[in-house]
Amino acid sequence: MNTRAAPAFARRIGEIARAAGDAIMAVYRSDFEVETKADASPLTAADLAAQQVILTGLAGLDSLLPILSEEARALPWSERQHWSRYWLVDPLDGTREFVKRNGEFTVNIALIEQQQSVLGVVLAPATGELYVAERGHGAWLQAMPGGDWHRIRTRPLAQSPRVAGSRSHGGSQRALLEQLVGSDYELVPLGSSLKFCLIARGAADVYLRLGLTSEWDTAAAQCVLDEAGGAVLDLAGRPFRYNRGESLLNPEFLAVGDGAIDWAARLRSAVQR
Repeated sequence: MNTRAAPAFARRIGEIARAAGDAIMAVYRSDFEVETKADASPLTAADLAAQQVILTGLAGLDSLLPILSEEARALPWSERQHWSRYWLVDPLDGTREFVKRNGEFTVNIALIEQQQSVLGVVLAPATGELYVAERGHGAWLQAMPGGDWHRIRTRPLAQSPRVAGSRSHGGSQRALLEQLVGSDYELVPLGSSLKFCLIARGAADVYLRLGLTSEWDTAAAQCVLDEAGGAVLDLAGRPFRYNRGESLLNPEFLAVGDGAIDWAARLRSAVQR
């Protein structure tokens, strides 16, 4: 793998993510309490601690650039519709996995320009793995703090594909998966945005998500996957876009690694059946 340095700006955002990860792990090692938000999703002190670290770090880079985050009050569309460039953040993606203490949670920081994710940082605090990507500069992995940077790339679709799947949000999607990749596949359950990263590093092939996700769940990891050679498509085969309207919910999607396949055509054929 290529060990040239990852892009400087992406590495700088990675340092902010690592600081947030340190705050998360301090709570992870403690006897923390779990609250329930209005949408019934869990909330811990780690979410809030990471949020503060990230907001402070990003504001220090550019205090005028808007920040949209899961743990902050969502600004109305009347204001967001004028944004051409902003940060999109999930301070702790995979809080359910955090509560289960299985290590499968991430810090997600993305820079959105003209509805597209142009910079993405995904940190797995429990393992120390840091993924960064910047449009036109590739996707990179640093396995531990201070370690070398390695360029990562997706792989051609395997004969027996590995399918990354949600550990906490499973669904009935076998029929569609079989139409897309055949019936001879291996399912790999994994939490948070790590599923995208598994594809980006060539360790899995696809991730199909039927069900609700929010824009901050996917934006950072989409940039990593895009720059590694893959893509994230809605079920009509269109690339994901952000800040599309009042709702911050994503459409259902397919994340893929093999860029040589016409996944849009496969999706159209499968969905029409």
